Amino acid sequence: MKRARKAAAERDDDLRLDQIGGWPLPEERSDWLGDAEAERTLLDAYRGGRMHHAWLLCGPRGIGKATLAYRFARFMLAYPNPDVPEVRDATDLSLGPEHPAFRKVAVRAHPNLLVLQRGYNDERKRFYTELTVDEIRRTVSFFGTTSGEDGWRIAIVDPADDMNASAANALLKILEEPPRRSLFLIVSHAPGRLVPTIRSRCRRLNIRPLPADIISGALQRGVADIEEDEIATASVLAEGSLRKAIHLTEEGGLAGYRDLSGLLATLPAIDIEAMHSFADRVAGRGNDEAYEGFIDALSAWLDRRVCGENEPDPAARLAPAVLAAPLETWAELWENLRHSSTRTDDLNLDRKQAVLSILMNLARATRM
Repeated sequence: MKRARKAAAERDDDLRLDQIGGWPLPEERSDWLGDAEAERTLLDAYRGGRMHHAWLLCGPRGIGKATLAYRFARFMLAYPNPDVPEVRDATDLSLGPEHPAFRKVAVRAHPNLLVLQRGYNDERKRFYTELTVDEIRRTVSFFGTTSGEDGWRIAIVDPADDMNASAANALLKILEEPPRRSLFLIVSHAPGRLVPTIRSRCRRLNIRPLPADIISGALQRGVADIEEDEIATASVLAEGSLRKAIHLTEEGGLAGYRDLSGLLATLPAIDIEAMHSFADRVAGRGNDEAYEGFIDALSAWLDRRVCGENEPDPAARLAPAVLAAPLETWAELWENLRHSSTRTDDLNLDRKQAVLSILMNLARATRM
């Protein structure tokens, strides 16, 4: 798996945002592991004549929102008339991989589908940090020209959270005056951060996180040479996100979680040398996955402290000072973590220093 990911990273022209080497992209998946009720809502709306021109697909990152968006787009592009038997009699949005619409969408070659995401910077060999207004303005020519095929024209925004202010304003303008037989499928990990006027012009569809047993089954099929206890721990730690579970099992995420748990098990004392070593590992140059994994792992650890829950890994100990700390402490630390991580990313600050500062704040807070 890791070799496949490295090979993919070396082919700039094949890169896709959030691609995981060895795993199918959302547009390539023929199965749907997620929320059956959300799928039925889309299907019922389409064949019932209640199609809103814009849907906001909401939920945590990695639970299959983009997969569902492509699945719905394929179905509508394959059957542009909702009155045909294939739609009336359908029990889900599945479409066989041999269908022409499936093949075209899988390679993003369908003339009636537009995908709007952060672009790739060939000069810097990385994706841009924002979804720009120029990208959103591609909708003008897409919806303004003659359709390549009869039927619907569909735009997928994935995710809308990446839009800068100008891009959000451009999207809002077209949502206010949608073209005929147009559909926007807007993916959002944090819909509360979108401008209210965009939210008000969309029908919101909340998608539930994946059950732990579904994640466990996907890991068993997709990850080689992994112990059952690691799958079980990763499936719970993932909190309904298959993407997070893959990171935990393939990119050293479980080891990082256990290293973090070891540091926190000694609070309020902390091993300075071990802390610096840990910060070097998770905040090294180009090690985005490890840093993001640290932020996610600590955020989830703080969530469990707020909720009074045990750690998913039986080997993870909670220090007496941690067990004795009041709820207000964990709520404040969680908010500080969110602020610190956002500020570090926005201002491109030193990540190692941010990790050290976060850990020292934990130590100080549990001494009180």
